[in-house]
Amino acid sequence: MIRSGSGQGFESLQAEVMDLFDRFPMLKHSEWIERSLSTIVQMTGDDLDRLDWKIISASLRDMEKAFSMFYPYRHVRKIVIFGSARVSPNSAEYSIARDFARAIAQQGFMVITGGGGGIMQAGNEGATAERSFGLNIQLPFEQGSNPFIAGDRKMLNFKYFFTRKLFFLRESDALALFPGGFGTLDEAFECLTLTQTGKFGPAPLVLIDRPGGDYWHDWNTFVQKQLRGRGLISADDRSLYTITDDVEVACEAIASFYLVYHSCRYVEGKLVIRLKSELSDENVDRLNTEFSDILVEGKIEKSKAFPVEAGDETFDLPRLVLHFNQRASGRLYQLIALINQMGAATPAAAHPEQK
Repeated sequence: MIRSGSGQGFESLQAEVMDLFDRFPMLKHSEWIERSLSTIVQMTGDDLDRLDWKIISASLRDMEKAFSMFYPYRHVRKIVIFGSARVSPNSAEYSIARDFARAIAQQGFMVITGGGGGIMQAGNEGATAERSFGLNIQLPFEQGSNPFIAGDRKMLNFKYFFTRKLFFLRESDALALFPGGFGTLDEAFECLTLTQTGKFGPAPLVLIDRPGGDYWHDWNTFVQKQLRGRGLISADDRSLYTITDDVEVACEAIASFYLVYHSCRYVEGKLVIRLKSELSDENVDRLNTEFSDILVEGKIEKSKAFPVEAGDETFDLPRLVLHFNQRASGRLYQLIALINQMGAATPAAAHPEQK
């Protein structure tokens, strides 16, 4: 990679660009590479200053490193752990975070933390470096990596918070939040906001406290009184998250979400739900009976992949297609829960950690 602005660096870059153009017709994702390069070329004609280009360059560096690090593990589902960096290793919160990380890793999942101390350290300790990642942030003051992930190839330092947060959410298949400060609450509400707006998930959000703790129950009391009570959220939005102080319950909330459900995306204005095994016609009829309220028009129907999905790794998976109203997020989670119940006995449900 070229890191210098010298004449020699420019000549090397020029050679790399010419080589890229020679290989372009054979590149698997040439359409998207072309769009990216076109955007950069277009920005060179804009009135951008030095700081703008530093932000662009550093952001791309952050993303390039993260994409490369996560790529070998793309078929393993990952759980992001958030919580306070201030909790002591002797605290009950630390213990349950460590126990949760150990238990979920033993089920085949991997864990992602911020790489620092407190709850983050508990997550890396419980999962071990082999089954976990650390996404740290470069700060003016020292924020070292915790000893359970420091020096590991899956420990990455980001320049910017926004690129770091991008990969927390992009790579996560579930979020486990433990008691924390403003940052933890920010992550909880951001996840819920992005879920409601269709920019993240669906994915499990599990709020875990020490045994007998009331941190998340008090949080939920505020949400139900001030948000639901004022009509600012719906009653079904309670299905978006699970509150527990039991490691087994927390692990089950995540694993059960991926028994049959694989993932979803919008294609040609329709929500396409990819499944690991096909549902019977009778089960689809039941879904239509119980969830007609979330449809703008038509019915929930079984489908194969759309032509525009050709080349996607999920192309061979069976699908359900519906005109989702894009508002009833809680009801969508209830739909996914019922789908998982319907196919829980199928062989494909045996490995929720795989994707």
